[in-house]
Amino acid sequence: MLREMLNERGLYRTEVTHVERLGHAEKYLVDHEVDIVLLDLGLPDAQGLGALRRARAFAPRVPLVVLTGLDDEALAAQSLQEGAQDYLVKGQIDARSLLQSLRHSIERKTMEEALFEEKERAQVTLNCIADAVVCTDIAGNISFLNPVSEKLMGWSLAESVGQPVTEVLRILDTTTRETIRPMDLLIGDNPTVRLPSNSILIRRDGSEIPIEDSVAAIHNRDGRVTGAVIVFRDVSVARAMALEMTHSAEHDFLTGLPNRMLFKDRVTQAITLAPRHLKKVAVLFLDLDGFKHINDSLGHPTGDKLLQSIAKRLVDCVRASDTVSRQGGDEFVVLLSEVEQPENTAITARRMLQTVAAAHSIDKHDLHISTSIGVSVYPDDGMDAETLIKNADTAMYQAKANGRQSYQFFKPSMNVRAVERQSIEEGLRRALERQEFTVHYQPKVNLRTGQITGAEALLRWTNPLQGSVPPAQFIPVAEDCGLILPISEWVLREACQQARAWLVAGLPLGTMAVNISAMEFRNENFLEGVFGVLKDTDLDPRRLELELTESVLMKHPESTESILKTLRAKGVQVAIDDFGTGYSSLSYLRKFSIDALKIDQSFVRQITTAPDQTSLVAAIISMAKSLKLRVVAEGVETKQELEFLQVHGCDEAQGYYFGRPVLPQQFARLLDNQSHLGQESFLGIPDEKCVRL
Repeated sequence: MLREMLNERGLYRTEVTHVERLGHAEKYLVDHEVDIVLLDLGLPDAQGLGALRRARAFAPRVPLVVLTGLDDEALAAQSLQEGAQDYLVKGQIDARSLLQSLRHSIERKTMEEALFEEKERAQVTLNCIADAVVCTDIAGNISFLNPVSEKLMGWSLAESVGQPVTEVLRILDTTTRETIRPMDLLIGDNPTVRLPSNSILIRRDGSEIPIEDSVAAIHNRDGRVTGAVIVFRDVSVARAMALEMTHSAEHDFLTGLPNRMLFKDRVTQAITLAPRHLKKVAVLFLDLDGFKHINDSLGHPTGDKLLQSIAKRLVDCVRASDTVSRQGGDEFVVLLSEVEQPENTAITARRMLQTVAAAHSIDKHDLHISTSIGVSVYPDDGMDAETLIKNADTAMYQAKANGRQSYQFFKPSMNVRAVERQSIEEGLRRALERQEFTVHYQPKVNLRTGQITGAEALLRWTNPLQGSVPPAQFIPVAEDCGLILPISEWVLREACQQARAWLVAGLPLGTMAVNISAMEFRNENFLEGVFGVLKDTDLDPRRLELELTESVLMKHPESTESILKTLRAKGVQVAIDDFGTGYSSLSYLRKFSIDALKIDQSFVRQITTAPDQTSLVAAIISMAKSLKLRVVAEGVETKQELEFLQVHGCDEAQGYYFGRPVLPQQFARLLDNQSHLGQESFLGIPDEKCVRL
């Protein structure tokens, strides 16, 4: 009958397999696929709902329609509850309604499966995403939590379902500490609303975590709100990283002090508040004296630790309301806010000088270093942060010029000198390229024979705009800005080339003396550079004499002696220049490998200006001779000075009495004529021909 009814319509090609027992159906379905099962509830081996449950068990995904002769509404309702797609009574259906029921049953089952898959997919997605998801009904009660939200909040799904969202999901504004109610934000037509960026979640155990979240309404088919979805995430790591990045952008990586950008902001804030409180603001600019020597001799790791030690000491010198900043390198800038009187700043400046100068124990070394400080005060020296910092920097350079390890208040006249200094620095940077430098040579004379024993190479600079620039004016600038290294290398090479050229020409040159700056001597490539120039110019090392000041030798005695021994082992001679202006003693010089000692011209000048103090010059000559050192007097200008030096056994001298520094061609003529000059003619220059410095 069923086959006839199905084939009667002729609309579908339907294959029907008929079995009379449920057990046979189970075996059949093991190896065959079907689109739908028609089940009679009165089979020999299964009846009623038991038959339905059994059929559903072995074919759970196949749509099932009950087709039975039992016209029982209660049974029909129970069958539909147990999973049947339809309940048909034999004798009450025709072919059309049967086909319609089968088609609808298959479609419903297909939709159910699709809906289940969609729901399962959504559930898996919610369980897998990194964000926490909380769903509520229209009354604001929890209807769903995903695992992430359970973990973050400390509530399980079973515990929270039906609970008010405000009891389970407690969110506060970190600024006001007021409760944020996500459901209250769903006002108007906004589909999604973000919570304040400074929100925090209060977990069930009372701990707090920063979160970012959003709230979206759930609508039914009519567009009415039926609930809400709240999505949030833990942003502890992100916020910590953001804070770290902000801190890094505003602080020095080595010392942790505020950097230039943050410092300027704080100065600006202090300037804004100062007039209200009838106070002043002071800026102190500090630059360490000789820090590069420590870096070059002991290495950058030790230098970095020294900077950290200095930073800590500077912070200890000021109040909590003040700011110590590292500007880079060995420069620090300090803000003193709410200063009563500018003079009060001097107290802090002196304290900083003392605390920086105290020994720093770094890597088993007791390091000593000083600093120079420039001070500017608002509103006297500037109305903004940039001007105050610039003027304090200018005053710092004046402090260095005054002897270092001191402080100096800014004065308007310093700006003129600062502009001049900047002009000199800019000119120096182009001078080498434009060949504006020249080397002049001053003779050194043997005071017994009157013969020229050597030359001292002296740097001269002719600026196209300023003309001749005195060495005392541009050499300190070159040392401060680091240009002294390439300039000194050029002078050494030029002097050695010239000495070699005179010797090849047969001129009787003894030694070529070249001044070596502190920065050059402490450079890690110093020895390599000297020997490289000697090799390139093919000059006998015994013809080269390097002149070093006392302060250079005394800075790091151990490393100094090692360098001196290496130089002298190769034949290079070493002289102490400007002796008497430093802090060393003649007896201390025994520790160093040196050949000559040059008496500073200020002592030579005492021979004529302060005759009662000439005993000091005589003592220097006598003690130097006892140490078997050659003694050279600088700045000899009069016959009286010459005669005194001769009487007391000084070996050599140089100065305007014998001749000014001259260009190579003129010096070559002096050497060429030397064989024709006797002691009488060279040493007997009349006093009126002397030209004082």
